[in-house]
Amino acid sequence: MQVSIETTTGLERRMTVTVPAAEVENAVAARLNEAAKTVRINGFRKGKVPMKVIKNRFGAGVRQEVVGDVMSRSYYAALNEQGVKPAGQPKIEPKTLDEGKDLEFVALFEVYPEVELADFGAIKAEKLVAEVTDKDVDNMIENLRKQRQGWKEVKRQARNDDQLNIDFVGTIDGEEFQGGSAKNTNLVLGSGRMIEGFEKGLLKAKAGDEVVLDLVFPEDYRSADVAGKPVQFKVNVNSVSAPELPELNDEFFAAFGVNEGGEAGFRSEVKANMERELRKASKNRLKTGLMDILLEQNPVDVPVALVNAEINVLRQQALQQFGAGAKNLDPGLLPDELFREQADKRVKLGLILGEVIKQQSMRADAAKVREAIEDIAMTYEQPEEVINWYYGNKEQLEAVESAVLEDQVFDLIVEKADVKEKKVSYEELTRPAQDATAEKDHKEKPKKTAKKKAAAKKDNDSQ
Repeated sequence: MQVSIETTTGLERRMTVTVPAAEVENAVAARLNEAAKTVRINGFRKGKVPMKVIKNRFGAGVRQEVVGDVMSRSYYAALNEQGVKPAGQPKIEPKTLDEGKDLEFVALFEVYPEVELADFGAIKAEKLVAEVTDKDVDNMIENLRKQRQGWKEVKRQARNDDQLNIDFVGTIDGEEFQGGSAKNTNLVLGSGRMIEGFEKGLLKAKAGDEVVLDLVFPEDYRSADVAGKPVQFKVNVNSVSAPELPELNDEFFAAFGVNEGGEAGFRSEVKANMERELRKASKNRLKTGLMDILLEQNPVDVPVALVNAEINVLRQQALQQFGAGAKNLDPGLLPDELFREQADKRVKLGLILGEVIKQQSMRADAAKVREAIEDIAMTYEQPEEVINWYYGNKEQLEAVESAVLEDQVFDLIVEKADVKEKKVSYEELTRPAQDATAEKDHKEKPKKTAKKKAAAKKDNDSQ
């Protein structure tokens, strides 16, 4: 077997493989001999069909199968011989297939890039830390009460956070329109469920009142038929109900799995859960920041095949979020470009972390894997059964091992990096990162605007 490899563009390689004709013909002959032992043809006894007949009847099909097998086997043998690791599946193009001639084919594939790791000691990162205060616990308990709040009908004017039961009819130019009417629907004032002005217009209304609201649909309203148009709603208020929070009693505590210790025990459990959430949030925020820095400081080319494979994984995950209805959805409705940026980032990060693991000869720590599985099992009624299930399920166990190994890599990077702690509030640390970024941008924007105004004033003064 002769093999030659050339670089076409970037990570793509073109490998030409030549297999001696004798190897192919011997394989074809062997396959035909095997077929001759079992094939049945009218006029001949089983196993007594002449080879000439076998070859005339099945030769072309058998040869096609054998050539495919030989190319596949030779491709992997050539990779092993050359010490090449492909990224993704190859595109194989046969060049010479004539009987009696050497088999020649070309395989186009991508290889994994060489990853040069930057000095982790040059990384500067920020770790957010916080403490759970008594006020934080009070706020959390209040939120838990609101999650289980009921409603009590009242005989007074409606306020924000009250729930109104209403009938309403909407008209545009005196005509009702689709989706503009409802009966016996509940609406919490201040929820932002209706268009601007609707809920505000019902403040101070009482049961039995009829309220007329003259409003305008937003220009970007989801229904183009009514977007930007003036509308009139006639609303009949059937009832007004005030929120009623549950009492802090044993029944309430038991709903959260706390069956002893009373209010003090409940507060202690809530605080412990909040502290666990803090530790997790702090670690995740630091991890996210480090990932961005790693991507910035370690540029790496990515094989298109790996990115496309990751796009398919993300697409399937997105479809699964639709639940049972996803079975009837056309995957083509979710185009590649919707996932390309995220897929590209994940592949790059995987290559970088893989290089760290390779250089450090790292493996998942068995004790940490056990700890991670036990942490998952704690949320179930029968933890021991869950633990046994994980250790009895190879695929699930490997997923946990992979996550633990990734955490070990980041722990290693944190040890080498310059990481400084910044104390923040519980609310700030547990807020989703994207919300925190949006708020930061919002706060910085007026400053930038002020600078621009000052510069503009300076220009005007100079003129």
